[in-house]
Amino acid sequence: MDKIEFLKLGKQPIANRFLDQGDISNEFFYDLNVGLDKDTGLVTQMDYVDAPLMFNKEYAYRGSMSKTMVNHFASFSLSVAEILPANAKILEIGSNDGVFLKNWNSENAIAVEPCGNFAKETNELGYKTYNEFWTKELSERIVEEHGKMDFIFAANCICHIPNLDETFSAVRETLNDDGIFVFEDPSLARMLVLNSYDQIYDEHPHIFSVSALKNILARNDLNIVKVDELTVHGGSNRIWVKKSTNAQIDPSVEYNLDLEKSINILDLSTMKSFADRVQKSKEDLLYILNMFKQQGKKVISYGATSKSTTVFNYCGINTDFIDYITDTTPEKQNKVSPGMHIPIISPEDGFNNSVDYAYLGAWNFAEEIKKKESSFTGKFITHVPTVRLL
Repeated sequence: MDKIEFLKLGKQPIANRFLDQGDISNEFFYDLNVGLDKDTGLVTQMDYVDAPLMFNKEYAYRGSMSKTMVNHFASFSLSVAEILPANAKILEIGSNDGVFLKNWNSENAIAVEPCGNFAKETNELGYKTYNEFWTKELSERIVEEHGKMDFIFAANCICHIPNLDETFSAVRETLNDDGIFVFEDPSLARMLVLNSYDQIYDEHPHIFSVSALKNILARNDLNIVKVDELTVHGGSNRIWVKKSTNAQIDPSVEYNLDLEKSINILDLSTMKSFADRVQKSKEDLLYILNMFKQQGKKVISYGATSKSTTVFNYCGINTDFIDYITDTTPEKQNKVSPGMHIPIISPEDGFNNSVDYAYLGAWNFAEEIKKKESSFTGKFITHVPTVRLL
């Protein structure tokens, strides 16, 4: 790819690698710089982190920890089941802890999951899960062992894979001629509107526009037939894809292409303007955190997230600004955050009314969190779309 750099987010660690104290001295860092591909308009990182450093048996994000995501996939599974043939063959790429997979009969659904901890769990539940990365070689093996698929699904996964041409080509060869491929990933348009630069971290080498995806899919003989706009993960698109050039195209495709054209989503000037807003967000967040600490207020972070890893390391937010982070995920508790090494404890131990302000590391679940923590007398802080109190 011929890329033009427009954004520098500084030295960043592996976003989901939460550390024991003994691991700090060996922590891996890389330069997180973002560019625009001249040929396709794809927003992509200038360099990619090796996948095994990110996705392994210690991977900490669990989709099933969020009621929002559990309900999201349950509802989607019901709607998909209505349009698939009886006993349809289903493949999920990047199945995590089975939050989508569990909605299907294990006799008809298989999965690919490179993180050993999660692949072990879903295999034990009876779902054949390949503990590997998605490649052309694996896709050929799956077809040989299971036949071609009626439905292939990937949630917040395709944007994790640097080589999109190999990825989509392998999908095409695994899909029945009348099969459906659906994937959900963060939306570039929503990221620009919300100024949510924390969508960019090691696991997200790409942030997709519909326009760029149309270009890349087309050269792999795949066609976008529908686009659903989603609220999950801070604003995502669900992209429906088919092989056939004769497939009926839903009006949502043209609507999104026109919308993106109206905001010049493929233009470098648009991305440079976004970079200026990112810098302003950094300045504003540091200002408000400094002010609260000077006032002697107790400030913590709610949610040890990949998103907050980008924000904290880009802004230099450490224990001078944030006392600690609370998180419900057991694998993250009693460890420290990537890069800034802020202690992580359970909400039971640290989220109470002695806290004056809590930065929302999981701002994309703000409504779920506020409902759950309705007795909290302090204020939440967010940087999306601007730095403010909730």
